[in-house]
Amino acid sequence: RKKLATLGSFDVFVQPNDLFRKKKLLLADMDATIIRQETLDELAAHVGLKDKVAPITEKAMRGEIDFYEALRLRVKMLRGLPVTALFETLRTIEYSTGADTLVKTMNRHGARCVLVSGGFDIFTNHVATSLGFAKNFGNRLAVEDNKLTGEVIPPIVDKFVKEQMVVDQAKVTGCDLKHVIAVGDGANDIPMLQKAGVGVGYFGKPAVVEATPHQIRHTDLRAILYMQGYRDKEIVV
Repeated sequence: RKKLATLGSFDVFVQPNDLFRKKKLLLADMDATIIRQETLDELAAHVGLKDKVAPITEKAMRGEIDFYEALRLRVKMLRGLPVTALFETLRTIEYSTGADTLVKTMNRHGARCVLVSGGFDIFTNHVATSLGFAKNFGNRLAVEDNKLTGEVIPPIVDKFVKEQMVVDQAKVTGCDLKHVIAVGDGANDIPMLQKAGVGVGYFGKPAVVEATPHQIRHTDLRAILYMQGYRDKEIVV
């Protein structure tokens, strides 16, 4: 498999062609997966702190520092940011190639799509509504007098919550864990990727590459459809 993956600019997925190949449930990370940006970094840009916040984000996604601590540190820097900055950031969101097609196609074929993010619910709500996710989960920013307080309202959506979400949403869907596929890019996604029947890294950080053999490195999110056996005529464009 590794030798095949080094032969050119394409992605290779090897898995059983059995009853579990086509999935009934998709769980997807948002930042740097379904969308191109890290939304917290974009918020920091509004107060001229992106250069300070982005390296913390990168370390957290690589698993070099604790996710909760990184979240707390970064959000604290945003204290006093007007809520209008959140809506300005919303307008700049760019979807990853194939995100729309992935969700529409799985919806069309009866699967359930859930967005679960360590980012913020103002963004997950928008992205989920725009693309057609059935449910979305994200962290909540505390606001007072139309400004961010620099705090996150508990409970925190972290790697443990993401992992449990696989189990909980499988129960809601009424499917076996083998019928679940999950996709993400950062270290905080690893438990979710490993709990699902199939976990896919999307331009994943090194820890994600080590955690699962299924990696999108050259193509786009439509690869998740092809690895399930979808044909071009079944794909919604």
